[in-house]
Amino acid sequence: MTADAVGGVWQYATDLVRALSDHGAHVTLAVMGPSPSVEQRRKVEGVAGVDLLDTGLPLDWLTRSPEPVRCAARKLAELAREIGADVVHCNSPILAGAARFPVPVVAVAHGCITTWWETVRGDELDPALTWHRDLTRKGLLSAEVTVAPSAAFAEILRETYELPRTPRAIHNGRYPLPPTGRGSGEHLFALTVGRLWDEGKNMAVLDRAAASAATPMLAAGASESPSGKRIPLHHLQLCGKLDEHELATLLAKRPIFASAAIFEPFGLAVLEAAMAGCPLVLSDIPTFRELWGGAAIFISHADAEGFADAIDRLAEDRGERARLGEAARERAARYTPQASAAATAALYGSLLEQGRAA
Repeated sequence: MTADAVGGVWQYATDLVRALSDHGAHVTLAVMGPSPSVEQRRKVEGVAGVDLLDTGLPLDWLTRSPEPVRCAARKLAELAREIGADVVHCNSPILAGAARFPVPVVAVAHGCITTWWETVRGDELDPALTWHRDLTRKGLLSAEVTVAPSAAFAEILRETYELPRTPRAIHNGRYPLPPTGRGSGEHLFALTVGRLWDEGKNMAVLDRAAASAATPMLAAGASESPSGKRIPLHHLQLCGKLDEHELATLLAKRPIFASAAIFEPFGLAVLEAAMAGCPLVLSDIPTFRELWGGAAIFISHADAEGFADAIDRLAEDRGERARLGEAARERAARYTPQASAAATAALYGSLLEQGRAA
């Protein structure tokens, strides 16, 4: 299974392999791109049946031409052959189309340059990136099975890449954050968590909301991309990138959790907040409607004043905060690593059965 330590794919992959170990799976987790931190490595150290391999191979969305991606895919195919893998699970579908693999490939799309660009920028893909679009489409068509973390994103993939079949939807899951003491509710605040530099997270709208909201608004996450990109934020109170204990401590205070994301195939940060019982104020996009409909307040992703008003209204209404927080917690119980692993293991099993029959 491929993974990277830059974004949410790491959390998805490490939670999934922990749950897959209960199904008797042995997983070699091949890390692409920057090496995982000591804290990230701890997520899988000691987990039965999981081998962590830091490949040093490039991440596709940080490369400028197709050849490094093809080279990385060929080396992954060689690795699969060397270790005797039964299935290759690519958490970047582009890899599935960049080399010939000796075993069936499951391609799970957590996002890609083309769907991000068209959703966030709203125009045609930069011609310099068309190779990425073409190779990703080839990967989606080459894989034996394609998967998306939500039905909404599966439909985006089908339309964007003109696929003959809609990818299967297997919702992500999340283990609970480490327990921490229940925080005091005396200093109510709103919180957003994510890659602050990512235009798709739409932090600029929440920054404008923070300028007019009476409720303090905090933002946790990396403010600089791996390539050095930043988005100027002047009104959100920046907390920096938090470890799990620090995040759990903030969420234990049950702040109002806000996300104005334009592009979100799933949204693990929202799930973490919901598991903690935080009331949710989310952008009105198909993914969030699918996952949190009836358990959140929805605001247009461009409406900064709408976010500010919704947050301030909740801050003044303890009963509504409690109701929405409990609704979010109940909905979050659907999205567990065990449920994701059961569906994924069944997928692996069906591929192996087909192979034996053939």
